[in-house]
Amino acid sequence: MEWEKQKEEEAKEEARKKREKKKKKKKQKKRKTIEARKVAEEWEIWDKEEEVAKSEVEIKKLVLEKFHKWIKVFGKKQSERMPMRKV
Repeated sequence: MEWEKQKEEEAKEEARKKREKKKKKKKQKKRKTIEARKVAEEWEIWDKEEEVAKSEVEIKKLVLEKFHKWIKVFGKKQSERMPMRKV
């Protein structure tokens, strides 16, 4: 009888260890996907920053120097936000 109880307890312990291993693996996979997403987001941000820098150079070429103080207003995003003039 005691031998059977001991076997049962060992089986339960093994099952618990297996469950814990599975949980750890899932967590590791989640971490990897989260890290991959973060890297992808960083790349997107860098790409956007490069585009902004390029557009700034183009804007400076198009806008007179005396208006460079307000160069942000001439950006694509900012100019789209400008309210339409009501007549």
